[in-house]
Amino acid sequence: MRQRARLWLILPIITLLGACTTIQVEPLPDGMTDQPPAGWAGRSETLSTFQHWRLIGKLAVKQPSDSGSAIINHWIQDGEAYDLALSSAFLGMGRTSLKGVPGFMELTLPNGDTYRSNEPEALVEAATGWQLPINHLTWWIRGLPAPGDDFRLLFDQSEQLAMIRQAGWEIRYDRWQQFLSGYPALPARITALKGDKRVRLVVSEWNGEASD
Repeated sequence: MRQRARLWLILPIITLLGACTTIQVEPLPDGMTDQPPAGWAGRSETLSTFQHWRLIGKLAVKQPSDSGSAIINHWIQDGEAYDLALSSAFLGMGRTSLKGVPGFMELTLPNGDTYRSNEPEALVEAATGWQLPINHLTWWIRGLPAPGDDFRLLFDQSEQLAMIRQAGWEIRYDRWQQFLSGYPALPARITALKGDKRVRLVVSEWNGEASD
């Protein structure tokens, strides 16, 4: 009974505090706007349908606990299913494989040990020490916010997407390139920041087919 009475006393205070709390929106960086350009809706729709690809590039992670880089031998995306093959001295000389779908991952280390988890990001961190927003990267790599989380888009003076703020990360689009005919320019280099963590991804080649 005492716990119930205490709860009834606390609830009005929580309600009052909630009513007085406002969301703090950070000011826009110089030269940027959060107003999408005229062609943004069509561009987003086109990129949303771009769900089958193969790319190669490099990945670099910098964080207080550990830092390192890896070659992306391939990132094959087939709808929601992904297959990443990474090579890195940091991960152990050899090839590390990450295969999965949203909510599930199978990770194979260079020595052949395989681990499976319903929490992909936790699995990657446990195996490599890296904190990678793997569930969001499939969207961010195309220049799109991931569904399911609030986001804010920022555009530069050339009406190009410059930044996505989502899930506590700030994704900066450092360079765009026209990789594929029939599609808008795709990110060639992105930098994702969260506190003192940084993930940089450089794409050297995009292909529109998810085949080996």
